[in-house]
Amino acid sequence: MVVAGYQQGYFPMARGRHGHIEWFMAEPRTVIPLDERFHVRRSLRRAIRKTGWEIRINTAFEAVIRSCARHDEIHDDEVWLSEEMVRIYTELHRRGFAHSVEVWDRRWLIGGLYGVALKAAFFGESMFSRAPSASQIALVALVERLRERRYFLLDAQMRTEHIAYFGAVDLTHDEYLGVLAEAMLDDRSFT
Repeated sequence: MVVAGYQQGYFPMARGRHGHIEWFMAEPRTVIPLDERFHVRRSLRRAIRKTGWEIRINTAFEAVIRSCARHDEIHDDEVWLSEEMVRIYTELHRRGFAHSVEVWDRRWLIGGLYGVALKAAFFGESMFSRAPSASQIALVALVERLRERRYFLLDAQMRTEHIAYFGAVDLTHDEYLGVLAEAMLDDRSFT
């Protein structure tokens, strides 16, 4: 059901840690361009070179999604990534649909993101950071990976100040559905 929802332009969110899952469409829908419009600030490029942090893919998926959920950090009413959703995405990861991009400082997971890859689209779900710029570094690594594998769409769902710096683009629902339909025409492999 989750895979079918993404293919039709919807994304799930829950109402609380143990709350009911609902389906949403954002208007406008925010995407991160995978072409020359993707912009990395000079200060972030310097940070990437200087930190020496390691990027890993899919080595700690459940730790990433639980860090994104922040169940022990925020009030239950603010949680949109419920325990049921954690289980669903962990199963999607086991089946090869959901993936994590992780930033490691030696043995410590300090940032990352997760999302769902379908055909030539990647649906970014959430990111977290335990060190300055760690989630942004994960996003840059994700874009590099998607470019290498010739993905067509990186869906960010809703604009945030965090992703606006990268050149995020807002689309109407109809525009988004057109881009999504094009992305569903080609197969890509994330791993």
